[in-house]
Amino acid sequence: MRKEDCFYLGKIAKKFSFKGEVLAYLDTDEPELYENLESVFVECSKHLVPFFIESSSLHKNDFLRIRFEDMNTEEDADAIIGNAIYLPLNMLPKLTGNKFYFHEVIGFEVEDKRLGVVGKIQSVNDTTSQPLFEVLNGEVEILIPMIDHFLVKIDRENKKVIMDLPEGLIEMYL
Repeated sequence: MRKEDCFYLGKIAKKFSFKGEVLAYLDTDEPELYENLESVFVECSKHLVPFFIESSSLHKNDFLRIRFEDMNTEEDADAIIGNAIYLPLNMLPKLTGNKFYFHEVIGFEVEDKRLGVVGKIQSVNDTTSQPLFEVLNGEVEILIPMIDHFLVKIDRENKKVIMDLPEGLIEMYL
């Protein structure tokens, strides 16, 4: 499985028992959706390796207590502490309305109510305090803050993000 075909679910945070169980931190608003997984991909040396789950249960809201098959000792658990966990993209719950996953809108056009089509979303920069659409207009990169107030509609059918941007935001790039 390739990382591009998966989404980040969380990471293995710490050991839970001396029998190889671990606690995985789940980076999601709905951890209960992932309580009964059969397997996950664990990133080991930059490769995704399938790990099959013997049993799991929610632990203190954001954690999933996991017993993996063939992991029976503390040493087994130590080997994967800190490793990221991934699942295939097709396991993401479908979003509707103006809710979207960052990867979902890559390639969508940004259309401003006032200016029309501004460009195509190349990527989403979520390393800043405010996530940004990185939009390409010809050779010019435009950074547009992903603010709910600016977002009018996610048009999945026509692959467009329709926005009502403040006057001057786009103009300062062009």
